[in-house]
Amino acid sequence: MPAQNEKMKAYWRKNLQTLFILLIVWFIVSFGCGILFVNELNEFRLGGYKLGFWFAQQGSIFAFVILIFVYVVRMNRLDREFDVDEE
Repeated sequence: MPAQNEKMKAYWRKNLQTLFILLIVWFIVSFGCGILFVNELNEFRLGGYKLGFWFAQQGSIFAFVILIFVYVVRMNRLDREFDVDEE
């Protein structure tokens, strides 16, 4: 049983590491690109709109959807690695 407990601790550690990395990316995209770096990003245009405006309005949403898919893929891989997958 102690070996199983250590395996679950390692699984949880990697799970938290994944969450932490994705939350950092989420913060950078939403707060950083939409608020902090908006003036620098506004020097570029995407589809006729300033890039800072685009990130604040659309880019963050796209990034969030991509992060969801990255999380699903990463967690499926992690589940298989630690043999806790549903299949």
